[in-house]
Amino acid sequence: MSSEILKTIECLKNGGIIIYPSDTIWAIGCDATNSKAINKIFKIKKRDSSSPLICLMENYQMLSRYVNLTEKIKDFMHVQNKPTTIIFNKVKNLSFYKESIAVRIPNDDFCKKLLAEFNKPITSTSVNISGDKFPECFDEIKDEILNQIDYAVNLRRNKKLKTPSQIIKIDEDLFNTLRA
Repeated sequence: MSSEILKTIECLKNGGIIIYPSDTIWAIGCDATNSKAINKIFKIKKRDSSSPLICLMENYQMLSRYVNLTEKIKDFMHVQNKPTTIIFNKVKNLSFYKESIAVRIPNDDFCKKLLAEFNKPITSTSVNISGDKFPECFDEIKDEILNQIDYAVNLRRNKKLKTPSQIIKIDEDLFNTLRA
């Protein structure tokens, strides 16, 4: 796994686009602080840039660099028993995400180690053309996408990853479930 992390980080540092097994589904991603790379993902997915991408963050410390993280939110996130993406309305220090940001702290060894080593958030969105069904395993990823990325992580390629995260939006102190 360590060689895959090194290759992935090298790609991310150079503004590259990756495909990787996330804690939920196969994902396409990039350095979440690189607007040029983010725009490339929108182009690859044929997705409207008004639909922001989820960001994976290593831990609460990383998350607090970009949002106002209260104890109530930490407590809520801590008790979730399945992957949970939280949408925050106020964002700081991420130029591409001006009005809101969707964030998940993954519970997956590869993702956690990658985020720890990279020390920046990474985008995470399904590896599909917008509107199409997302692939459950690596072999289902369309060549149209594979031909436009810079690196595909060579881990768990035979494993089915088919459960998207639940999505919760936080408005003030209200927690609204958008996807269960």
